[in-house]
Amino acid sequence: MLERPLVAVTLGDPSGIGPEVVAKALTQSRVHEHGRLFVIGNNGVIRQAIREIGSEASVRQITTPEDAEGTASRIDVLEVADLPTTFPTGELSLESAQASHAWAEQAAELAISGDIEAMVTAPVNKEAWRAAGIIDTGHQELLKRMSESSHVATMLVSGELRCMHLSTHLSLVEACQYVTREHVLNAIQLTNNHFIRWGFNAPRIGVAALNPHASDGGLIGTTEQDEIIPAIKDAIDLGIEVRGPIPADSIFNQAIDGEHDVVLVMYHDQGHIPIKVHGFEESVSVNLGLPFVRTSVDHGTAFDIAGQNKAQSTSMTEAILLGTRLAIGRPLGVPNSDTPL
Repeated sequence: MLERPLVAVTLGDPSGIGPEVVAKALTQSRVHEHGRLFVIGNNGVIRQAIREIGSEASVRQITTPEDAEGTASRIDVLEVADLPTTFPTGELSLESAQASHAWAEQAAELAISGDIEAMVTAPVNKEAWRAAGIIDTGHQELLKRMSESSHVATMLVSGELRCMHLSTHLSLVEACQYVTREHVLNAIQLTNNHFIRWGFNAPRIGVAALNPHASDGGLIGTTEQDEIIPAIKDAIDLGIEVRGPIPADSIFNQAIDGEHDVVLVMYHDQGHIPIKVHGFEESVSVNLGLPFVRTSVDHGTAFDIAGQNKAQSTSMTEAILLGTRLAIGRPLGVPNSDTPL
């Protein structure tokens, strides 16, 4: 088990609320208790954010992650050379897109090389990245490309509810077509492997049905019988503790009540809606399939309130705490774990 792992926090798009939520999170003592935290970004941007939130914390520039010993009263910052240093507030900016992309790339490089144990990301603006000619759609695509990972998936966490997504940014038609025996089995195995790595003794995976009432025995579609059930049987044969398919109008309450450690959902909104209804401010995004820990806030750049000290930092705080704990090797926290959070 690691002691106080090195965790890099990227500023996200400097024209959005990223710097504000990072400053608000890092000026809390509790986020520093178990990790050595530092920011990858711009000194001037984080200083301005600190002023805007009314904090008296100082900023120290570091040249290597090993120098990081940040506290709630002093935020350490690692700058990336040859980037713009001034950015507009509350609007789409090509300079901000280039900077946020470079900061994410730097964090990924450090994670891939083993110089840090986890990276936590503030929100970027995908429209700005596209306008700047950046090939990566977002963080997940960037991290998959740089780490040469074969498959990267998204899990959302809010308190005791965890939703692992079979697919995310596909149209509903494409997402339904993606529900195949092979894909479902791969997702179950990926989830099981990561949860074991995070300290779960025997992860209990609940699989959500795609169709209403889990298709009522084939009366409302056949995806359950043709694809999901065979995949679940395959996983059980591999020794994985998995149940389903369970109707989506039941499985999330079951998970909240402790019957499942994680729910495998079939498409984007099937997982995002219950997470955000259950605890929007606390929700955190976690990537599965990467060779390092990456957590992120579960919200966007919110240009409309940038620079106004209005942004809630709960998601960033939770993302840092969760990223640190996973880097240490502690689990997400469930009753059947030896070392719950």
